[in-house]
Amino acid sequence: MLKKLAVIILALALLAGSAACAGQTGSSASQETGLSGKVVIDGSGTVFPLMAHIAENYMTKEQSNVDVQVGRAGSSAGFKKFIPGETDFSDASRQIKQEEIDQLTEKGLAFGDDVYEFKLALDGLTFVINKENDWAASMSKDELVDLFLAGTYRENDAVLWSDVRAEWPAEKVSFYGPNENHGTYEFFYENILKKADMVKTVNLEQEYATLGDLVSQNKYAIAFFGFGYYVNNKDKLSAIAVDFGDGPVEPTLETIGETLPYAGFTRPVFTYLNVRYAKEKSQVLDFAKYIVSSEGAIKLAGENGFAPLPQREYDAYMEQLEALE
Repeated sequence: MLKKLAVIILALALLAGSAACAGQTGSSASQETGLSGKVVIDGSGTVFPLMAHIAENYMTKEQSNVDVQVGRAGSSAGFKKFIPGETDFSDASRQIKQEEIDQLTEKGLAFGDDVYEFKLALDGLTFVINKENDWAASMSKDELVDLFLAGTYRENDAVLWSDVRAEWPAEKVSFYGPNENHGTYEFFYENILKKADMVKTVNLEQEYATLGDLVSQNKYAIAFFGFGYYVNNKDKLSAIAVDFGDGPVEPTLETIGETLPYAGFTRPVFTYLNVRYAKEKSQVLDFAKYIVSSEGAIKLAGENGFAPLPQREYDAYMEQLEALE
């Protein structure tokens, strides 16, 4: 009996040891087939929260040995790094310009073949005011545009809120917005102001956090930036409801869209991929696929203040990327 028991114990011990070794081998094999290396992204401060969230989930849930670095230098500044090949992706809150495409061509990169453009989501240009501002809760689109145009009300002196509507306070308007590095500035200047001069007293900043603080500390301030930044700062800022002709519309995920009530201030946001790097570096291609997967932009857009695109658009991007394998 004792001999039989010893044999059984020995057999169980060998079986357990074998299982442990198998587990270790499986873990090792998994690590060997896992990806590693860096993915470098820079560009839009508006897109930054969404892309950073996608990167965090990717590194946490998919590829822990891949280091995805996401910067927020601004759309234009991002392209200045992307064009000479310093980054794998370039985020932008406005579409790439022809002059930037020409610069890519000069570097030997054909737009559409060596560089892919992906729409990530839809954003709503948002005008924000101080929580104590109880008079400008809603404004027409024309009032907002005129307010930011140079010379509409006063050529050299400070613009007053009462210049817009006589019953409003006769107090100086403090204007704020992102600087020329940002696609949000370019979208506002080119698409909304139609390249007309902006009011001369506007204070343009690099950091969105600075803009939020400045408006939260000044009862008579107004600023513009993407809805994504506003939605994360609703505790200290108020958004102006905009009347596009059919009554005031607040920017929300339910109203932002190219065919929805906030369409007048809706814009797509983008990321651009260096296809050559995607072919050379498997982690870059893998992350690109994750961005357009069901776990990427379509899932995380709403959590970061963006309206997702229709599923079919992400599916088309996935097919494009799978063809690179």
